[in-house]
Amino acid sequence: MIQKKICILGAAGVGKTSLTAQFVYSKFSEKYLSTMGVKIDRKKVTVGDTQINLMIWDIHGEEKFKKITSSYLRGASGLIMVVDGTRPDTIDRAKDILQRVEKDVGCLPYVWLLNKADLTDEWSLSEQHFNELKAMHQPIYRTSAKTGEHVEDSFLKLSEMLLSA
Repeated sequence: MIQKKICILGAAGVGKTSLTAQFVYSKFSEKYLSTMGVKIDRKKVTVGDTQINLMIWDIHGEEKFKKITSSYLRGASGLIMVVDGTRPDTIDRAKDILQRVEKDVGCLPYVWLLNKADLTDEWSLSEQHFNELKAMHQPIYRTSAKTGEHVEDSFLKLSEMLLSA
């Protein structure tokens, strides 16, 4: 069995912990708890004939500490970049985080998660926002940690990318 470390990153409050909980435990909580430092979960997935033990590092939102500790990123194989679909400013924050990560550890495979798709009345990402991310040539998923929409798909896509990297 292969083991891969993935880091889930984005601004504070975008739903990183909720997405991880939905993927690993099929659970969602309305309670907001800010991640302090890093929380590590594991889940085994199968891609083709290959089993992968994913170590998912849920790293705190960057506003809290202004800098993601590079030691949390060391050894990462891939990234989940999370944006809050109700807060367009989280795209710029995620792009800044990605830029800092690439400076610290180099380019890694990643997917974009546009989270909170269940909040249709509050959704405020435009076609232009989507096109900005699309121009980066990485998979994009509109997800909901609450309903589970595209959560499994996005993690499995990243797992496929890790095998071909």
